[in-house]
Amino acid sequence: QVQLVESGGGSVQPGGSLTLTCKASGYTDMAYCMGWFRKLPGKEREGVAVDVGGGKYVDSVKGRFTISRDDAENTLSLQMDALRPDDTALYYCGASSRKCPDYLSIWHMLHQNYFTYWGQGTRVNVSS
Repeated sequence: QVQLVESGGGSVQPGGSLTLTCKASGYTDMAYCMGWFRKLPGKEREGVAVDVGGGKYVDSVKGRFTISRDDAENTLSLQMDALRPDDTALYYCGASSRKCPDYLSIWHMLHQNYFTYWGQGTRVNVSS
C-alpha cells in the first residue's frame, strides 16, 4: 500500500502562485507513476499533470504549472503560476503501481484506472 498526503493548498488572487506537495509513504517503490488531479464543484475528477516523459500536462495548465518529483524525499510537487479562477478545485495526488506509458493521454490513464492510490486532497481557491 501507498499512502499519499497533500499539502500546500490555500486561497490566492488571480495571477498568484501556489506550490502543492504530495508526500508518499508505505511501499513507495510501488508508486511507479504519480500525478496531480483535481475535482471542480459538480464535475468529475480530471487530470492536471503526470510525471512521465518529463512532464505531461493538460492543455489548460501548460506553461503555467510544473510537476516535479523527488524520489529521495518521496515527494511530488506541483508549482502553479498565473493562477486563474477556473483553477479553483480540490487537488489530489495519485499514484500508480504500473508504469504510465508516455503515449497515453492523462485522460486515458485516469479512465483506464492506472491510478489506484489517492490522497485526501488539498483545496485551492483562486479569487479576487
